[in-house]
Parts: sequence; structure tokens; C-alpha cells
Amino acid sequence: MSTEDAALATFREQIRSWLPEVCPPSLKPGSDTTPSAEDRQAWLEAFAERGYTTPTWPKEYGGGGLSKQEVAVLNEEVTRFGVMPPGVSFFGTVMLGPVLLEFGNEEQKQKHLRDITFGRVQWCQGYSEPGAGSDLAGLQTRAVRDGEQFIVNGSKIWTSMADQADWIFCLVRTDPDAAKHDGISFLLFDLHQPGVTISPIQLISGQSDFCQVFFEDAKAEASNLVGPLNGGWTIAKRLLQHERQTLSGGMPGGESPTPKKGGASEVPAPTSPLAEDARAYLGTEGDRLADPALRDRIAQYELDKLCFGLTLKRNGQEAKAGQGTSAASSMFKLYASEMNKRRGEIQMSTRGAAALGWEGEGFSSNEIMETRGWLRSKGNSIEGGTSEVQLNVIAKRVLGLPD
Repeated sequence: MSTEDAALATFREQIRSWLPEVCPPSLKPGSDTTPSAEDRQAWLEAFAERGYTTPTWPKEYGGGGLSKQEVAVLNEEVTRFGVMPPGVSFFGTVMLGPVLLEFGNEEQKQKHLRDITFGRVQWCQGYSEPGAGSDLAGLQTRAVRDGEQFIVNGSKIWTSMADQADWIFCLVRTDPDAAKHDGISFLLFDLHQPGVTISPIQLISGQSDFCQVFFEDAKAEASNLVGPLNGGWTIAKRLLQHERQTLSGGMPGGESPTPKKGGASEVPAPTSPLAEDARAYLGTEGDRLADPALRDRIAQYELDKLCFGLTLKRNGQEAKAGQGTSAASSMFKLYASEMNKRRGEIQMSTRGAAALGWEGEGFSSNEIMETRGWLRSKGNSIEGGTSEVQLNVIAKRVLGLPD
């Protein structure tokens, strides 16, 4: 066994003994007690104190300072233990944190990163605007310097979870006379202040994940300008790469191969939740689904899902080799969006009238949830950058086609 393998084995044993020590009894597998808010907070703090909510971040900013191999071991052991890791803000850990580590100054890192790892501050993303659509660089929300502050006026839309957020990372126009990509800055500011109004937007699924946010003379400290004045476009693009790569990994088809109990990874057995679900509604002929056309659709979906997951894994290994997050994240985000919508379409087609459930008696909670999820999936083509934007990025940055 090499020195590196021995160190990983020691780390695995430490994690394996640490998890049952810090996990509250109500959260452990087999518990029949509903976890309290205090128990969930204790679980979060146990992870955060070791930096495991942001395991690859440097320790001096609240991260775990772990290598990619150690993170893989941590994830495998948490999966083996059977309790979901504590959740912290996607916007803070996946989007803002990485760009602060790359572009923020020391004061900004010390001020914001540790709060993100402990889930103390909830963030949201101020990118899209009512008049800009997919042309993100056409944004018109203005920030004007006034002494040691910026005064912000304008509106952002499709702002996910803004009504639950404390702070916003926001693209603002700071030079209206410059070319549209050159007059943008990346600014952080508190949402709990006069001049900020947040209005949830109800979606076709019945949910209200998105909001419209209005700024009327809202204030941001000049010290919360990330990167140079009018240099926000570069930061904005890098943040979107992080977002798209993560979104593609979190949608059906983007899962990594399942960890094996012993520690190494293997490709999961080719089971199909879609086929199992369809059996209950369509019946079987022998051990096969009764509808041959639907059988073919499900088989093709599962094959594409498996190939996509393996492609993402290969891309992750290439990233570890030093290539980092690339424009290929747009390719993965586009495909993951289509896969998720396709899964919903197949599932709805198997359920017949049971797919019409919205609320009330006559439908199971699962049928209602899946119908709403199918409608919600339509938003995958918009959130995180529209599919048209992803196609443009793929054409220019991946395929090298001319403008």
C-alpha cells in the first residue's frame, strides 16, 4: 500500500468513527423520532466546524482543506452511514464562494466565506432582469458611487429564493457609456434594508421558487465591490460555469456512479425507477412492460442517462488533472435540462388519467408531486441560463464557430 493509500485509509477510519459520534440520535437510520431544529443545527455545526460543508475550500476560510480523493472518501462514508449531510446554501457554496476565492480580496474572504460554510447567511443571485431576457449583458440595474457607498436602482427577476435570502450577489451597470460587457460590476449587498422590495412569482407548478426584486436607492458598501470597477463580466461568466456544472450533475442523468460499500466506485446496476413506476400503471407481459413502444423509450432514456453520468465523471477527472471548470459546462447543463424534461414526459405518458392530479382526493401524494414536478421541469430550459444561451456558448467556446 502506498503512503497516499495508507493516509486515505486512515482518513476513512476517522470519518467512519466520527459520524456516529456527532450524529444526533433522531437523525440516525431507523430512528422513529422526528428530528428537531436543534438536532438539525447540531448536525450542521458538526460538519461546518470541520469544514466539511465546503470540504475543498482552504481551512483559513472555513473549509476542510481536503483533497479530491479525501472528499470522495468523505462522500462514500456519509452514504454508507445512511444519513443525508446537512444542507447549506447552494448559492453560497457552489456559486459565490468559488468566485470569492478566485476574485475576492482578503477582507471579503474573511467577511463572507466562513458564514457561508456555517449556513449563517443565505444568498441569492441578482442576474436576470425584466428587460434583458437572455441578453444578460444588456442589464440596466444601475449602481452609482456616492462616497463609500454605491446607490442601487433597478429590478432583478427570476431571482431564486430571494424571499428567504439575507444578501445578494448582483450584477450592476456602473458605466452606462461603456460597451455593454465593459460597464458591469459585481456587487454584494444586504437585502434587509429600506429600498428593497421582494415579490414571489407563482409558477405553473404552484410553487414560488422565483421572485422579482426591486431596488430603490438601496445601498451597498463600496468595500463589497468584488474585482475591479466595471470588471464584473469576467466574474459573472466564471460564476455561471460553476452553476451550470453543478446543475448538470444534480439532474437525472447527471448522477455520479454509486459508491461501493468497500470504498471504491463502480457503475450502478442498470435498474430503472421509470420502468418500476410504469409497471404499476401499465402492467406486464411476463417480466416485461406490456407496452413495447414505452419499453423502448425507457430503455433508451436509461442508456442515455448512464452515458451522461459516465461522461460527467470523465470530465470531473479531467478537471482534477488541471483543466478546471470550462465552457463544456454549458453542454452538460443543456443536456441535463433535456434529460430531466424527457424523464417527466415519459412518466406522465405511463400514468394516463393519474397524471392529471393537481390537488384533492382521487390522486396519491406521489402522483400530485410528480405532475407538479413535470410542470416545474419546463423551467430547466430557463434557469441557470436559457438553453439558447447554452447553445451560443457551445457554438463559440466549445466548437469555435465564428460570431
